Amino acid sequence: MANPAEKFGRIAYICPIMYLSRKTILSLVFFFLATTCLAQHTEEETTEPATAYRVRTMVYKGDTIPYIALPAVYIYRPMQFKNKRQEKRYSKLVRDVKKVLPLANEVQHAIIETYEYLMTLPDDKARQRHMKAVEKSIKEQYTPRMKKLTFAQGKLLIKLVDRQTQSTGYELVKAFLGPFRAGFYQAFAALFGASLKKEYDPEGEDALTERIVRMVENGQL
Repeated sequence: MANPAEKFGRIAYICPIMYLSRKTILSLVFFFLATTCLAQHTEEETTEPATAYRVRTMVYKGDTIPYIALPAVYIYRPMQFKNKRQEKRYSKLVRDVKKVLPLANEVQHAIIETYEYLMTLPDDKARQRHMKAVEKSIKEQYTPRMKKLTFAQGKLLIKLVDRQTQSTGYELVKAFLGPFRAGFYQAFAALFGASLKKEYDPEGEDALTERIVRMVENGQL
């Protein structure tokens, strides 16, 4: 146990302010506040705010250097229209791509997730049961959204799904739901003048669409 004299000695040493007058204490407080404000003001004037960025690095010839992957920038000649009608068709295609491309991307992600999950199931019976649940969920989730698409947007979606997944809509349905269901959906699409077997042709008839898609994906349009 500590000696009382030592105990009170430490208190007196730690808290000498107890023995100062009120006027002296106030003077010290104001001096402290003024010094602190001056220090902050001086620091704000002389110190620039530091900005830090966390980036990937790579080792090149023994040196570690920052590695930043920059997106590709596509350079095209400015569009030249023969008439107002052609310009209007281009503007409509831009609107359609911006509306439909997110749906095609969702289909791509859903296919990847579904395939990866199917690979974890023990047998074909479990996979078929899961695909029935997936088909039901897709109908419930996407039917209201599909109804809001125009006929042209629906045909564009079929092509963009092929672009994003490297498989036609018919091939995807056949792979996941079987040939019978694929034939049924293909026949249903044909009633409206569409085809799930339609392929995306970025070098041919879909060259303008490809240009728009690239620019939209890159934030250039």
